[in-house]
Amino acid sequence: MKAAVTILVFCVAALLALGMVMLYSSSMAQVGARYLVMQLVWCGLGLIMCVTAAVLDYRLLKRVAWPLLAVAVVLLTLVLERHIGARINGARRWLILGSFRFQPSELAKLALVIVLAWYGEHYQRQMPMWKRGIVIPGLFIAVVMGLIFVEPDRGTTVLVASVSGMMLLVAGVQWKYLVPPALAGLAGLGISLLHDPMRIKRIFGWLYLEENKSGVGYQAYQAMLALGSGGWMGLGLGNGRQKLGFVPEHHTDFILAIIGEELGLIATVLVVAAFLAIVVCGIYIAWRARDTFGLLLGSGATFLIGLQAAINIGVVTSALPNKGLPLPFISYGGSNLLAMLVSVGLLLSIARRARPLESILPSPDDGEGLLLAHSRGNPFRRPGEQSQNLHCTFGTSSRPRAAHLV
Repeated sequence: MKAAVTILVFCVAALLALGMVMLYSSSMAQVGARYLVMQLVWCGLGLIMCVTAAVLDYRLLKRVAWPLLAVAVVLLTLVLERHIGARINGARRWLILGSFRFQPSELAKLALVIVLAWYGEHYQRQMPMWKRGIVIPGLFIAVVMGLIFVEPDRGTTVLVASVSGMMLLVAGVQWKYLVPPALAGLAGLGISLLHDPMRIKRIFGWLYLEENKSGVGYQAYQAMLALGSGGWMGLGLGNGRQKLGFVPEHHTDFILAIIGEELGLIATVLVVAAFLAIVVCGIYIAWRARDTFGLLLGSGATFLIGLQAAINIGVVTSALPNKGLPLPFISYGGSNLLAMLVSVGLLLSIARRARPLESILPSPDDGEGLLLAHSRGNPFRRPGEQSQNLHCTFGTSSRPRAAHLV
C-alpha cells in the first residue's frame, strides 16, 4: 500500500507541476501570468481540500451523500437560469462568483460517485436484481445527466454515464442489465446530435479532418500539427508556435498539444504513463478498501480521473471528436482541479484505512490461490447468503473447490 500511495502522490504532484509550467508557457504571450496566478489559487485551495479529505475518515461521507447530491442538483438547476448562470460559447455551465467561475457539474460528478457508493453498499445483496440494480439508481443518475445534458455539455454527460455504469458493474449489477439503458442512451445522444447542427458539423469535421481543416476541423487539425512538429524532444519550452492563436483553447482542453510541441513525444508519453499509474494505484487502493463503500468510492474516483484523461487525450490526438473536457491536473480550470484533487484525497483516505494484505492473500503454506472475497460487506456476495464473511478460494488442483462460508 505504501508503494501505491507514493506512486499516486508523485504522479499527481508531477502533473500539477507540469501543468503550472505549461500553463504559463501557453498563455504568456496573450495574458502573461494571469492564468497561472488564478490556477495557483485554485491549486492551493484544492490541496487544502485534498489533505482534508485524506485526513478525515471517508466513511463520514455516508452521512452527507444525499444532501450533497441535492445541493449539486439545485446548483445545476440554477446555472440554467438566464439571470444566474453565465452563458459562454453557447453553453450555460458556470456560476460567476466575483473573479471566480464555478462549474456545478464538477460537484455533481463527485456527489453522484459518493451516492452510488452509498447505494451500492446499502443494497449490496440486491444489486444483481433489475429493480435495485438498474431502475432505482438509474433515476437519480438520469436527473444529474439530464441537467448536465441541457447546459449543453455532451462530454461531461458521457463521462458521468460511463463512470456510473462502471460503478454499478463493480457493485454487482449484471452487465446484461446495463446493455438496454446504454443502447437507449446512445440512441438518445445520436438523435440529439442530429438536431444540433453545430455538433453534427464537429462530428463530420472529425471524420473528414483533411477536408475540414480550415473550418470546423481547424482546432483538431492544428493540434495534430502541434503534436507532429514537436518530434521526439520538442521545440523547447516556450518555443511553441501553435499557441500563438493557431490552436483555440490551447490552455484548457488542448494543452496536451502544446506539451507535445514544446517538450516532444517523450514527455507526452510520460504524461500518459502517469495517468495509467494513477489508475492502477487507484484500483489497487480500492481493492484493499476496508468495506464495500470504500471499494466503490475508490473505484468511482479512479474511473473519474482515468476516463476524463482518456477522453481528453483521445480528443487532442483526433481519436475522438471534440468533447470539451479538460486534462486532469494540467488544464486551466479551477472547478475541475478541485474535483480531481478531492478525488485523490478520497483515495488517500481509503488507503490510510485499508485492510492489511494478510487478510486478502493466504499464507504460502496452505497451498491456496487467490482469496477473492474477504470482509464484511463483501461486494461479490450473492443474494440470499447470510454469512458476514464469504471466502472463495481457488486451489491449485484441477478439481473445482466449493466456497467456504465462515
